[in-house]
Amino acid sequence: MSADAGDGDGWVHLPDGTRRWGRYGSAGLLLCADSAGAGGGRVLMQHRAVWSHQGDTWGVPGGALNSDEDSVSAALREFGEEVAGEVGEIELIGVHRQEHTVWRYDTVLARTPAAARLEPANWESDDLRWVDVADIDGLRLLPAFGRTWPLLREALAHRLALVVDAPAVPAVARAAGGRDGGGGGDRDAALLRLRDDLAAFSAAGVAADALPAGLAPAGLHLWYPRTVLLTGGAGSAPPPVAGVEVVASAAGAPPVSARPEAFTVVVTDRPDAFAGARHTAVVGPEWLEAAAPAVVRRDHSGRT
Repeated sequence: MSADAGDGDGWVHLPDGTRRWGRYGSAGLLLCADSAGAGGGRVLMQHRAVWSHQGDTWGVPGGALNSDEDSVSAALREFGEEVAGEVGEIELIGVHRQEHTVWRYDTVLARTPAAARLEPANWESDDLRWVDVADIDGLRLLPAFGRTWPLLREALAHRLALVVDAPAVPAVARAAGGRDGGGGGDRDAALLRLRDDLAAFSAAGVAADALPAGLAPAGLHLWYPRTVLLTGGAGSAPPPVAGVEVVASAAGAPPVSARPEAFTVVVTDRPDAFAGARHTAVVGPEWLEAAAPAVVRRDHSGRT
């Protein structure tokens, strides 16, 4: 529940007779620190005040969405209202959704480099504590969180990587005159546009149903990828931007594929160049066109 009243505050009654907080649904932030990508790390857990709904249990900071918010915005706002201290950089991993027909709860998964010293910011928490992932099951968990924790724990151990072989993208290939060059087009401008499009694509998230079958673990609704743009090694490369790393060589498997936690989608027309990389699906450039509408048309709460 939010410390400041918003238009999302209020109870919703489910068909089974139970009630949930948040007229437009609710969201919380599951923040993991120092994760090595193998199920380790510590999670910031909130000991809910005894007086609260299903109180004296452990869960994550969160609360009701307002009508103008998506789940990421709401989770971050609620976190800021309930947690005091400087968290540092937060990297989004994905979103898990509990759907109850007339109400939903979105858990936003994220990582931070270090477990900063944090304290309760209001009366909704009796305690805030960084807890080893292996010790979460020993807490008296909020029932809904306890049911989804095994799935969330698996998802925390992984990241989705998106690697785009720029010369395979038609707009870049045309501007560069194809892979062999000679077209005299504005390759640099095409790369800049592609980089910016990928930044927007990655910030919106990749819907789970847009991923190649069987690629990503766990049942997340949305994944936020680490994105690498391979420029092909010829000519200049655009500078990186938030969410997009730029690598000026397409030779060999991209560095991100070597990370043990990475499940990687490689967009290319040269599948043999990326053969053998573990946990990797190689798709053609048409995948970007097919996946984008599924992401762009929905916000983090799933409303279209």
